[in-house]
Amino acid sequence: MNPAVIMPTYARSDLAFVRGEGAYLYDAAGRHYLDFCSGIAVNVLGHAHPHLVHTIKEQADKLWHCSNLYHIPGQERLAERLVKASFADMAFFCNSGAEAVECALKMARKYHHAVGQPERFRVVVMENAFHGRTLATVSAGGQEKHVKGFEPLVDGFDRVPFGNTEAVRSAIGPQTAAILVEPIQSEGGIRVAPPGYLSELRALADEHDILLVFDEVQSGLCRTGHTFAYEWFRSVPDVIALAKGLGGGFPIGCCLATARAAQGMTIGTHASTFGGNPLGMAVGNAVLDVLLAEGFTRAILHTSRLLTAALGQIVQTYPGILVEVRGLGLMLGLRCSISNTVLCDRLQRTGLLTAVSGDNVVRLLPPLIIGENEIEEAIDIIDRTCKQLTDEYDHNV
Repeated sequence: MNPAVIMPTYARSDLAFVRGEGAYLYDAAGRHYLDFCSGIAVNVLGHAHPHLVHTIKEQADKLWHCSNLYHIPGQERLAERLVKASFADMAFFCNSGAEAVECALKMARKYHHAVGQPERFRVVVMENAFHGRTLATVSAGGQEKHVKGFEPLVDGFDRVPFGNTEAVRSAIGPQTAAILVEPIQSEGGIRVAPPGYLSELRALADEHDILLVFDEVQSGLCRTGHTFAYEWFRSVPDVIALAKGLGGGFPIGCCLATARAAQGMTIGTHASTFGGNPLGMAVGNAVLDVLLAEGFTRAILHTSRLLTAALGQIVQTYPGILVEVRGLGLMLGLRCSISNTVLCDRLQRTGLLTAVSGDNVVRLLPPLIIGENEIEEAIDIIDRTCKQLTDEYDHNV
């Protein structure tokens, strides 16, 4: 095989996996790796989950795609279940998180057209945010490493520091249509919204008749121990963007909204060729069968407390390697004293897959089905790796 035929847009490791089972991935030589990356918060039920495997095989024998020119019963069922589990009144299905955010941005503009305020199109966004890789969503995120070379950026975004309510207030003007924020900045370093911040944004949105949009592409769908991360903050948005975990590995995106926020989204205003097709909707419903089952989020809260406490002990033991553990539920980050890429690479060599993030953080995004045995294994790998790195750094000094 010739990797040169693939555009070189990824800094790939040398690993190549041939199969997965539960929380583990296996290479061609049979070596197993404990997957605490989960395809970057995607494989919420791990690999080859029996219910998902059965569902996708069964649906593949029936119908893959028929387009949104027709009613799709599975789509209506998935929408009903997501609406019932959330603040929303309706859903739009697409294929990715970036598309879900794009839908939210279009919705914000269309809402103000519908209420007679077409001059309102600007969106207040946060520093160190990440909302996707389309031109509009990289413009919304604004990180230099993502936007360099793609200028001029899409106009309409006013950037303020994350967690600063007064900065948001100052940025709101007569052209403002919405506020877009991640309850937990994942790519930005697992930075959790400070207490009261999202409630204050809700009050600002109400005061100025603008929409409050939450990007929960990574934090939603039980990742934090609640069905949606906004439940931790007691702040309800008008629109929420979802993806990643919704398909458990199958590409599904979704934009949930109140009827008020979506009033401008009439026939012909938005579409997605593949979004909401029967195959994807069967998988999405199968994922919700597990995520919404009685006791599932309680189990996440239990395992996340164990993992967080154990990571806290690791941080105290190796202050020359780690600074702090941060995050909620099973969306956790280790801020490093050394290079996060060095730690991530060493963990991989020892059999634990993680992901780097901003603010020199290593992200831990395990499948939501992990138990105490996987936690013990992960902690053992992290402990041994940090000890080895400490010895190396002490020796070099």
